[in-house]
Amino acid sequence: MSESSTPTVRRIAINTGGGDAPGLNAVIRAATLAALSEGWEVYGIRRGYMGLLEDVVDDEPGVFPLTANAVRGITHLGGTILGTTTRGNPFGLEVRQPDGTWGKVDRSNEIVDRFREREIDALIAIGGDGSLSIAHALHLKGLPVIGVPKTIDNDLSATDMTFGFQSAVEVATDAIGRLHSTAEAHQRVMVVQLMGRHTGWIALESGLAGGADVILIPEIPYDIDRIVEKVRERDRQKRRFSIVVVAEGARPANGEASFADATGRYGGIAERLASQIEAATGKEARAMVLGHIQRGGEPIAFDRSLSLRFGAAAVRCIREGSLGTMVALQGNHIRAVPLGDAIRDLKRVPLDSELVMCSRQLGISFGD
Repeated sequence: MSESSTPTVRRIAINTGGGDAPGLNAVIRAATLAALSEGWEVYGIRRGYMGLLEDVVDDEPGVFPLTANAVRGITHLGGTILGTTTRGNPFGLEVRQPDGTWGKVDRSNEIVDRFREREIDALIAIGGDGSLSIAHALHLKGLPVIGVPKTIDNDLSATDMTFGFQSAVEVATDAIGRLHSTAEAHQRVMVVQLMGRHTGWIALESGLAGGADVILIPEIPYDIDRIVEKVRERDRQKRRFSIVVVAEGARPANGEASFADATGRYGGIAERLASQIEAATGKEARAMVLGHIQRGGEPIAFDRSLSLRFGAAAVRCIREGSLGTMVALQGNHIRAVPLGDAIRDLKRVPLDSELVMCSRQLGISFGD
């Protein structure tokens, strides 16, 4: 629930949580400079919320001042100067028990208490659906929060775009393009696995731009026979190679997605498909998992600009007393939306989306 009062602000903090994404440092820089221009003090929290729970994190102060000098020249840098973690949920932190086993403890009240002790008036929490869900839960406990949507998956429904997504698409598109020449030279089928978790935005946009012959996404369950037929059709047309782009969460019709381990982490879909295609067609099929390279490196211009806009807008929200919200790109404007609404639904690829229709018109198969 958002609040509309205009509190007196003297000190804010910024943290980054979850997986990294190109553009995090640009958000940090914009938010820091905008807050400093308001006359506020700005502090960075290391590795999500760990900097509040531990005085020293990675041999550095857990909470430290963010000055203009501290954020100079970081807009173009990948990663985050604050550090991040995917295992920092204060509502269920893993700790070693006296008997040597691992368990989980709720330290969320400590987070709220540490904020109050440090007299921090608001937190800018930069993260995806998981990190923003934590931020929303902390807000319900009394922590003044503004969310900034970060995920290469582009799966937050309240914003037209999350920063980091377009940079990931650019990396994936370049990789797919580079595979064409080697696939054609060896007359192979190349199966490229991309990130995206439960949604297919990265695979769809990069597959379309990169000239894939087959794009498989979680929203459209596939039939292996249809994929095999597409490969054979290209052979008949004397196009003796094929590029199959698959989102990590794609699954066969009446089947399950591929998981790397018991934790529910996706993995193995490219190897499974390559084996099935090779067995059915007799053509050599190779699997390539692009992996974390999609998260790394410098953000492209679009993500730099969007990140800077998000960071500055988050400070405006604090100044105006619009707490418990998330900044979102809607059309050409940055707006504040209730944080609870922002994390309620994942943004999945609509089956009748223009991107899907365009791909089908170009002859790209979705395996259905």
